[in-house]
Amino acid sequence: MSNPPNYEVPAEMRDFAEKSVEQARKAFDSFIGAARRTADTVQGSAEMARSNALDVSSRGFEYAEQNVNAAFDLAQKLVRAKDVQEAMQHQAEFVRSQFAAIQAQAKEFSGLAQSAMQQGAERAKSAMQQGADEARKAMEQGQDAAKQTAQDAQDAAERATH
Repeated sequence: MSNPPNYEVPAEMRDFAEKSVEQARKAFDSFIGAARRTADTVQGSAEMARSNALDVSSRGFEYAEQNVNAAFDLAQKLVRAKDVQEAMQHQAEFVRSQFAAIQAQAKEFSGLAQSAMQQGAERAKSAMQQGADEARKAMEQGQDAAKQTAQDAQDAAERATH
C-alpha cells in the first residue's frame, strides 16, 4: 500500500484561518454581549413593573381599609344616634365624605396606574432601542470581519499561486 502524499498547509493559509476564527469569535462575543445587556434591561423592566404592581396593589388595600373603617364609623354613629334626624344627618355626612374620598382615591389610583404604565413603556422602548442598536453594531462588526476575512483569503490565495 502506498502512502498518500504529504501536503503541508502553507503558513499564510493557517494565519488566515486563525484570523478568521478570531474575527468570528469577536463578532459572536459582541453579539452575545449585546443580547445579555438587552436581557438585563428587560429583567430590570420586569422588576420595575412588579414593583409598580405591588405599589398599586398596596394602595388599593389602603383605600379598601379606609372605606371599610369609614363604614364602621358610620355604623357606630348610627347606633348611638338619639333620633332618626340625627341618623339621617350622619348618613348624609358619610355620603358626602365618602364621595369626596372615593373621588380622591380614584384620581390618585389613576395617576399611579398611568405612571406605572408610562414608566414601563419608556423602559421597554429604551430596552428595545438599546438592543436593536447593539445588535446592529454587532452585525456590522461581523460584516466587517467577514469582509476582512474575504480580503485576507483572496490575498493568501494570490500569494499561494505566485
